[in-house]
Amino acid sequence: MNLLSVRDLSVTFHTEDGEVTAVNDLNFDLLKGETLGIVGESGSGKSQTAFAMMGLLAKNGHASGSVMFNGQELIGLPEHLLNKVRANEIAMIFQDPMTSLNPYLKVSEQLEEVLCLHKGMSKAEARAESIRMLDAVKIPAAAKRITMYPHEFSGGMRQRVMIAMALLCRPKLLIADEPTTALDVTVQAQIMSLLNELKRDFDTTIILITHDLGVVAGICDHVLVMYAGRTMEYGGVDDIFYHPTHPYTTGLLGAVPRVDIELPELRTIAGNPPNLQNLPKGCPFQERCAYAFALCQQNIPPLTGFGNHRQRSCFQAIETITATEGVGL
Repeated sequence: MNLLSVRDLSVTFHTEDGEVTAVNDLNFDLLKGETLGIVGESGSGKSQTAFAMMGLLAKNGHASGSVMFNGQELIGLPEHLLNKVRANEIAMIFQDPMTSLNPYLKVSEQLEEVLCLHKGMSKAEARAESIRMLDAVKIPAAAKRITMYPHEFSGGMRQRVMIAMALLCRPKLLIADEPTTALDVTVQAQIMSLLNELKRDFDTTIILITHDLGVVAGICDHVLVMYAGRTMEYGGVDDIFYHPTHPYTTGLLGAVPRVDIELPELRTIAGNPPNLQNLPKGCPFQERCAYAFALCQQNIPPLTGFGNHRQRSCFQAIETITATEGVGL
């Protein structure tokens, strides 16, 4: 049984300039214990997908479709019931821990509040459990540092605090939205290694939202490639990295810096993502696609399934689309 089933999920925003569709008919499943990576350029709809599932869209946002989590429909769920799900079963790590943590409260107060409020623990029990969780995310001298304020931690340590806070209630699903964006490469690797360990130790299912394909390769089981709010390609991580079948996927992989081969210059995808208020008539990627032809300009390619539970949205034959270079995992 799927832990999470998303069907025809769409997210629209009502603005002064008209309606904007940030996510369009998204479909995917996630089994317990798996990790799904959602990748794409900025503005592709990755974060809004997560916010829609969590019921955290801005006031002018509206989600439609279905998000079945552990047998319960989340779209349209009353706020008081959604709060219970968010408290105990789904947790989210946001991009910037400095804006997610209250700078005026000690870390101990912020962690203990979660357990006192949602688990009914006493302050002493909550303090002990909070220290254990800080130990689990490898914060040194946790019993001492728990009394510090967020600004007294480095960026990487603040992110570890956020991960600890998210895991306090032992959620079934952890959504990590660009968890390594503001961190240097060494700390990024440490955080991703930590998430991998916690996934194993706590049997947690993870949705990882990122633009970093290297991060995806190291932790994910499946990859969902998004562009302009739509699914371009979906499949297992090995299939996506070694046998991509969509021009956008091959473009993203080709733009990854390589250290194993010498390239004359860094590859890029020509052009820019489209304006969501003024999308092209056909395929949203057509203006940047080297394989586009007349059909792409007039019609949106349907999302079709093929071997090994994969999906793609492209009119070109699979054999036509080949990656110039594979990316080692």
